[in-house]
Amino acid sequence: MAGKEMEIQKKAKTPKKEKKKSRFFKEFWGEVKKLTWSTPKELVVNTLTVIAFVALFAIIIGVLDAVLGVGLKAILNLG
Repeated sequence: MAGKEMEIQKKAKTPKKEKKKSRFFKEFWGEVKKLTWSTPKELVVNTLTVIAFVALFAIIIGVLDAVLGVGLKAILNLG
């Protein structure tokens, strides 16, 4: 008897879940349609800016690493 009641409850919950999923995807696509996409020119400029900053910080970190490495070796050789 309890098994039948569980099946009935599961069947009753399924449409609500389906409605929630359906509503979610409808709202999701509605929001995606509102997005404004970058133009190809903006995309290239932004990409090059990111690459330049990454390269700049890689150089800065590399130089700091080399300087601190030399300094640490000098300190360790004193003892």
